Amino acid sequence: MTLAVLKTPTAPQAPAPQTAGAAPRLSVSGLVKRYGGLVAVNNIGFALRPGEILGLIGPNGSGKSTVMKLIMGLERPNAGSILLDGEEIAGRPSHRVARAGIGLVFQHSRPLHRQTVLENIKLALLPDNLLRLIADPGVERQARAIAERVGLGAVLDRLPGTLPFADLRRMELAKAIARDPKVVLVDEPFAGLTSGEVADFSALIRGFRDEGKAVLLVDHNVKSVAALVDRVLAMYLGEPVAEGSAAEVMRNETVRRVYLGGSIETAARSQSTFSGSPLLKVENLDVFYGKAQALRGVGLHVHEGEFVSVVGLNGAGKTTLFNAVSGLVPYSGEIGFSGETLRRRSPAAIARGGIVQVPETRELFGDMTVRENLDLGGQHLPVAESDRQRDWLYELFPILKSRGGQIARTLSGGEQQMLTIARALMMKPRLLILDEPTLGLAPVILEQLSKALERLRQTTPITVLLGEQNVTFALPHADRVYVLEHARIVWEGPPDRFAAEAGTGYL
Repeated sequence: MTLAVLKTPTAPQAPAPQTAGAAPRLSVSGLVKRYGGLVAVNNIGFALRPGEILGLIGPNGSGKSTVMKLIMGLERPNAGSILLDGEEIAGRPSHRVARAGIGLVFQHSRPLHRQTVLENIKLALLPDNLLRLIADPGVERQARAIAERVGLGAVLDRLPGTLPFADLRRMELAKAIARDPKVVLVDEPFAGLTSGEVADFSALIRGFRDEGKAVLLVDHNVKSVAALVDRVLAMYLGEPVAEGSAAEVMRNETVRRVYLGGSIETAARSQSTFSGSPLLKVENLDVFYGKAQALRGVGLHVHEGEFVSVVGLNGAGKTTLFNAVSGLVPYSGEIGFSGETLRRRSPAAIARGGIVQVPETRELFGDMTVRENLDLGGQHLPVAESDRQRDWLYELFPILKSRGGQIARTLSGGEQQMLTIARALMMKPRLLILDEPTLGLAPVILEQLSKALERLRQTTPITVLLGEQNVTFALPHADRVYVLEHARIVWEGPPDRFAAEAGTGYL
C-alpha cells in the first residue's frame, strides 16, 4: 500500500516586490563542518534575498542547527563561504557577525533572570564599545517600542521567571531584533507553543519579511514552516536533498522517503486477539519542561502481547511520553501498568517491574565489551537463566555473538543499536519501549532490526511500544497506531487506515 499524496501546504504571503530582482543579502556556498570523523554539514549552499523567508527543514540530526551556528559565528566552518552583502564573514567571532547585521533567535530562552523584561531588552540595545558605556537617551523608548511590537508591552516590569513560555520566546525575538539586523536566524520558533501562539509568532516573522529583512527559519514543525516560507531547503544527514517552493519540496520523493519512508506495508493482528484490561494505560498525561508544555492531555493504552506504534515528527513528544512511563520525568495525569499506578515509583523500580526502555541515545557502557553489557542487563537472573537468555539473543542478533569480546564503543551504529535492544531484552521485560530505533541506520541494518522485531512478535508474549518518525518501519510491526503531533495524540487506529486518514497530513 503506498502512502496517499501529501496535502499541499498553505501558500505563504507573496514576498516583497524587491525580492525577485534583488542581490542576495546572505550567500552561503560549499559549507562544510566536521566533528572528528563526523561530517555534520556537507556542501550546503543557498542565497537569501531581502524580504524573503527561507525554511530549513530535515529530521533530527540533519545539520540544520549547525548551519545556523556556522552563519552566526558560534562554530567555525572547515570549508565554504558565507557572504553578507558580498562581504565574507565565515569564521568571524559571533559578536562581529552580530555587529555586521545578523541576529539569532535562540531555540532556548537565555534571559538575565534578575533583570526585568524591559531591562533585558535594553541590555540588547546597549553599545558594545568600551568607550561608550552609557546608553543613548532614546534606548528606553526604543526598548518599549520593540516590546510592544512583539507583544510584551503588558509585562515590561516582570522578571523572566514569572513569564509564560510564549512570552519568554517573545523576549528572545525582541533581543534578536534590537539592533535592527539585516538577516534574522530563527531556530525552532514553534517548539512548545500552542496552535494560537504559533499563529502569533508566524505573524511576527512575516513582519520581518515585510520590513525587507532576510529570514532563515529552522523548525521541526514542517506544516508551520511550509505555511510561512517563500522557499524551502531540505537537508538530510548534513547534505541538501531538495530546494524549491514548499509544495515542490513536500512532493519530492527523496524528502518523502526521508520523512515517511515511501510505501507502507501492514500486518496488524485482529484486535479480538487482545482482550481484557490494558497492560499499560496512560490517561490525561501532561508534561512540562520549565514553562514549555511537551505533552498535553495524552492518553493511550497497550494490551498484553500487543505491538503499538506511536508515530510523529521529531519534537512531537514521543521521547517525553516514554520517559514519563519510565519514571524519568515528572508528570500530571495517570500511568497504570498491570492494574497498578506507577506514580511515585522510581525508574529502577519501574524497570524491575517489567517496563524496559531502549533510549534513542542508546546509553551503552562504551568501554565494556558486548558480553559485559549483556551480562549487566541480565544480572538479576540466575546464572543458568542468564546464559539461556543470552544464547537466545545471539540467535536473534547473530552479529553480537561474533562481537562478544569487542568494546561496545568500537561497534558500528547498527551493531550498537542491536546491542542496546539485546541488553534490554536480557531483563526479560513484559513491556519493551523502543525510542527511534532506526535513527541514522543503514537500510541493511533496518532490515535486520525488522526481522528481529517480527520474530519477537511471532514467537514471544512480549509487548512492544515503538516510537518512530519512519512510518515505513513503524507500521508493519504495529497492531495499532497513534499519531502524536504538537504534544497531543491526534489520531488512533489500525495501521491499514493510516495512509487514508492520517498520512495526508502527517508532514
